[in-house]
Amino acid sequence: MKTATRTAAELLVDCLTEQGTDRIFTVPGESFLAVLDALHASETVDVVTCRQEGGAAFMACADGAMTGKPGIAFVTRGPGATNASIGVHVAHQDSQPMILFVGDVARPMRDREGFQEVDFAAFFGPICKWAARIDDPARIPEYIARAYSVAMSGRPGPVVIALPEDMLCDAISADLSPRPQVTRPAQAVCPDAMQAMLAMIGDAASPIAIIGGAGWNAKARNHFQAFAESIGLPVATAFRRQDAISASSPVYAGNLGYGPNPKLVERVKAADLVLAVGARLGEATSDGYTFPTLDHPDQILIHVYPDPEELGRVYRADLALCCAVDEFAEAAALWEDHSIIPFDAGPQAHTEWEHWATADAASTSDHALDMAACVAFMKETYPADTIIANGAGNFAGWWHRYWRYDGYPSQLAPTAGAMGYGVPAAIAGALRHTDRQVVAVAGDGDFLMNGQELATAAQHGANLTVLVIDNGAYGTIRMHQEREYPGRVSATELSNPDFAAFGAAFGAWTATASTTDEFKTALTEARGRSGLRLIHMKIDIEQLAASGASISGLRNR
Repeated sequence: MKTATRTAAELLVDCLTEQGTDRIFTVPGESFLAVLDALHASETVDVVTCRQEGGAAFMACADGAMTGKPGIAFVTRGPGATNASIGVHVAHQDSQPMILFVGDVARPMRDREGFQEVDFAAFFGPICKWAARIDDPARIPEYIARAYSVAMSGRPGPVVIALPEDMLCDAISADLSPRPQVTRPAQAVCPDAMQAMLAMIGDAASPIAIIGGAGWNAKARNHFQAFAESIGLPVATAFRRQDAISASSPVYAGNLGYGPNPKLVERVKAADLVLAVGARLGEATSDGYTFPTLDHPDQILIHVYPDPEELGRVYRADLALCCAVDEFAEAAALWEDHSIIPFDAGPQAHTEWEHWATADAASTSDHALDMAACVAFMKETYPADTIIANGAGNFAGWWHRYWRYDGYPSQLAPTAGAMGYGVPAAIAGALRHTDRQVVAVAGDGDFLMNGQELATAAQHGANLTVLVIDNGAYGTIRMHQEREYPGRVSATELSNPDFAAFGAAFGAWTATASTTDEFKTALTEARGRSGLRLIHMKIDIEQLAASGASISGLRNR
């Protein structure tokens, strides 16, 4: 009897299914038509058709951030892959699991600079964990299993796999079975190191924790919060990791990054012990490696991280623990053999954060549309577990300061500072969490970098709200420009469309708000609707940042 066969593309889809893949994001290309055909027969994989490869890659990155398993994107070679590279870069810097599959030139065309040919291993190598090409279809199960393992193990991150288009059409024996599912291996905690850490915390006078990052998940969140609350340890979150602990926790001290609470900054500087868990302590979190300093001569640094290559790479740690952060958090919460006297600093730090993060008469302004007041009203209107997605720009600072990220996951925001992330990430969030409210927050410059993905949201029935904050400028760059070259405006002014009309063209319910009251009315109506909703918020460029920075203030300096 003749052995049945299938194509390599069908085997590839079988392997993805075996790994638990239930959704892929793609911009179709002729170089992987065989995969698209194999997906046509799949009953378990949802194919999300996107409008630009950067948007597709952002969606995959955000999906990986929410699930802890690799988000999957398929793009074509050349322009498709280079467009998608921004999502790979974000997944790398954000430590999120992702696999980008690139349809490549046929094997006989390689190294001839064929149509849209790129050396993908060389191109993606510096910004991903592993870049490879599958030339032998019999090795597809091996490569897919390894790709999942690499993307999820240690410090999670992106993997890029090139697929020659002719290889995908090769016939493969049906008895070549996909490998079983690969899961992230648990990295155990060393009991001696844990005992040493607890003793160091017990001896400290003013310790603080900085958390969130590689491998963080709901288990890590719940157990670390329980541990910190039991000993009164103040907990700060790394840049754009604000959902790593509940904002309502009595020891939550606020977020580090751009525009943090000055009292929190002083607390970190004055700490005699810093416990960093999952955080790389990158440039944004440490404000250019100034707190903690690289040498931290007057501080003890305990660094807990799942990848040995990161420990000691930038910061000298007095105690380094290489283990999974969720396993560490569980061990800390359940450890019974310690005599730490609870600190008063946790509740004190939380009170300082509550005061700083509350929009009151001192923080609001006389602008017609006041951003602090708008976020405060949104906090009263939308559920506590709402997912907030944003790209890069000063506009996000109002949510970073005044919003409470109480749910998990509830913050989709690139630590890499990439513009255009918010709308695609919100779409991924809405498709993944159909029972929750999802809001994309975007500046006018930020929004138009991936605003076309509203078509994806409409096509796939995503239920989300989009807030476009329009000040007619690249506001963040304008702020830096006014600080360095006051009054010499160059290349930062924008001429924008009617964003409400733009959203309506995709079938969204839309509204325009030029005052705080108009925004409140629009948001209330949006909250009562479903489907795609967009509010065009027109603000004064003078209202530059949540810190209170303004054009006139910078010029008057």
